[in-house]
Amino acid sequence: MAEENVWFITGAGRGMGIDIARSALAAGHSVVATGRNAARVQDAIGEHENLLALALDVTDEAAGAAAAEAAVARFGRIDVLVNNAGNFYAGFFETLSDAQVRAQLDTNFFGQLNVTRAILPILRQQRSGSIVTITSTAAFVGGGFTSAYAASKFALEGWMESLQAEVEQFGITTTTVVPGFFRTELLVEGSSTIWPELQIDDYADGTAQAIAGFKAMNGQQGGDPKKLANALVFLSDSGTLPLRFVAGADAMAAIEQKLTTVQDQIETNRTLSASLSFDA
Repeated sequence: MAEENVWFITGAGRGMGIDIARSALAAGHSVVATGRNAARVQDAIGEHENLLALALDVTDEAAGAAAAEAAVARFGRIDVLVNNAGNFYAGFFETLSDAQVRAQLDTNFFGQLNVTRAILPILRQQRSGSIVTITSTAAFVGGGFTSAYAASKFALEGWMESLQAEVEQFGITTTTVVPGFFRTELLVEGSSTIWPELQIDDYADGTAQAIAGFKAMNGQQGGDPKKLANALVFLSDSGTLPLRFVAGADAMAAIEQKLTTVQDQIETNRTLSASLSFDA
């Protein structure tokens, strides 16, 4: 059996966070599971002697510090941080209000920074630990109706890639998990998915079609979140978590296509750069 670790998981009151918490507990680990409502987190995961359910709004920096302190008070350490909390402000850029775009970044990007800022000193003092951040295929491949969401996820990828270079000297590893479409609660409207506030005639038909498409997709996604959760715990226990873990055939295909497109663009730009003599 793998060494017992302490997992700290955000967004554990619903969706994939529940599955990650359950998988970690089943593997013999202790789990600090957080969400906006501690009672909901407890009910969602179920009773377990090695579970500590805490209320945590990731956009509240002070709450992150308090949760980290409570975790150490209960279990003495934190070994694996899973930045899982997130939501989806869906809409064309012009139809999303400024407040909606800022709220998207506050949760999906700055929220993860808040929690990591609270826990990283603990890992650094231990000279060990893992930071796992859930991003998305949208962290690599932008698309219509996802501009705010993709911006938040692109930001996470850049931050995590840079963070690895900063913390590896302290024995800390980082991993971004890049899932495709999994049967989580991300597309539950009014909860994880929020539709655009602004109405613009030029976008009306496209908005209606996109909303209908996402509603039809909800619950029908190809990926099984329990399998992904089990895989994350297995890879963590075996010490083989990669720097980036692309999960799902749809995610892999989309990123491979993007890489092909970028390679074509590089060749075009190589020719342009040579003709314009930028490096002369």
